[in-house]
Amino acid sequence: QVQFVESGGGLVQPGGSLRLSCAASGFDFSQFVLGWYRQAPGKERELIGYIPRRGNTVYKDDVEGRFTISRDNANSVLFLQMNSLRPEDTAVYYCNRPYSRASWGQGTQVTVSS
Repeated sequence: QVQFVESGGGLVQPGGSLRLSCAASGFDFSQFVLGWYRQAPGKERELIGYIPRRGNTVYKDDVEGRFTISRDNANSVLFLQMNSLRPEDTAVYYCNRPYSRASWGQGTQVTVSS
């Protein structure tokens, strides 16, 4: 059974940083494109970036240059380093497989506020 467990969220001031982790299980992690999503209050969940098996990571325009996705295939963990955080980054963050989506994890709440 495919599972994702996100962690690392919290309350941070504008301009601050957070590093999110996503522990995956139930599939061959190294063989899949993996992505980070977020859902802000009152909005639909959106894909903010993904990392292929090999090659360049792709980001949504408003996080490009601030967020970095990386992966640890040996331990089946996906990371999201978030820098220069803005209030509009406030959301619940999730990970999943963009091209073969599985059930969603519980997500991790990120709140950017002074």
